[in-house]
Amino acid sequence: MRRNRMEAFSDGVMAILITIMVLELKIPSEQTFAALAERWPLFLCYVLSFVYLGIYWNNHHHMLHTVAVVDGPTLWANNHLLFWLSLVPFVTEWFGESEFAAVPAVAYGFVMLMAGTAYYILTLSILRSPENAALQRATTNKAKELISIVFYLAGIAFGFFAPMVSLILYGVVAATWLIPDRRIERELRLNAVHAHPAKEE
Repeated sequence: MRRNRMEAFSDGVMAILITIMVLELKIPSEQTFAALAERWPLFLCYVLSFVYLGIYWNNHHHMLHTVAVVDGPTLWANNHLLFWLSLVPFVTEWFGESEFAAVPAVAYGFVMLMAGTAYYILTLSILRSPENAALQRATTNKAKELISIVFYLAGIAFGFFAPMVSLILYGVVAATWLIPDRRIERELRLNAVHAHPAKEE
């Protein structure tokens, strides 16, 4: 099947997840700045998770632009990614409401690690097709992926005794992926140039 249905379904799921997260931002018990300030842990977790979902949406969108059709295994790999992303609202609220307690910090990092792993599995599934040479070239350098894994694992380990350090490490991972994957953008531009070379004068 063509990628459009998978892309549309994924967009819808991510939009729903963001909606669920914002609905979990409960109104303060009192109409004061002090009461609002008490909610800062949950709001901070919401911002971090919103950034993560935005990153996944951006990179998912860019990656699928290199794909013409998808097969059954790729659809299930995409569903696998959406499963882990669907847990983001749960661990976000738990982490924030607990005011950065140990177990929620570990759970948050685990879900993010598994989501990153699922995204990598989706990439590998798409790369099985010889038609996706552009994506193959764009994903040769896996430095960012390896750095992310190291930071996730470190965040999970720190979560047991220093959850605030975990929060910082998860934030660093998000910061490294804020800009959509330029490797894919570069390959798409090169393909466009080769497909439509400039006419000689």
